Amino acid sequence: QVQLVESGGGLVQAGGSLRLSCAASRGIFSINVMGWYRQAPGIQQRELVATITASGSINYANSVKGRFTISRDNAKNTVYLQMNSLKPEDTAVYYCNVDVTQWGIRSQYWGQGTQVTVSS
Repeated sequence: QVQLVESGGGLVQAGGSLRLSCAASRGIFSINVMGWYRQAPGIQQRELVATITASGSINYANSVKGRFTISRDNAKNTVYLQMNSLKPEDTAVYYCNVDVTQWGIRSQYWGQGTQVTVSS
């Protein structure tokens, strides 16, 4: 079992910045992909925000390109999301997601979610 602890959400004015962190517990597994998803108010589906592979390949949603930066520290099993130039439409619960391989089995885990609210 992989435990994820998220931090860094909050309330910020439009144009401001926030940095999210997600630390995965240590264990006998390898982390393949780490990423962030978000679920906006009234929307049932979570949408991809950004992902980063173990080798550093990055993918962003078009809506956040140029404003958000994802990074990871493999030594700390931690992924970060630097969010700049925030807009009210970025308001959502942000979830960390990791794809791991343990004992030859690939699994995904989700964080508990952290609220990001951007006021206009």
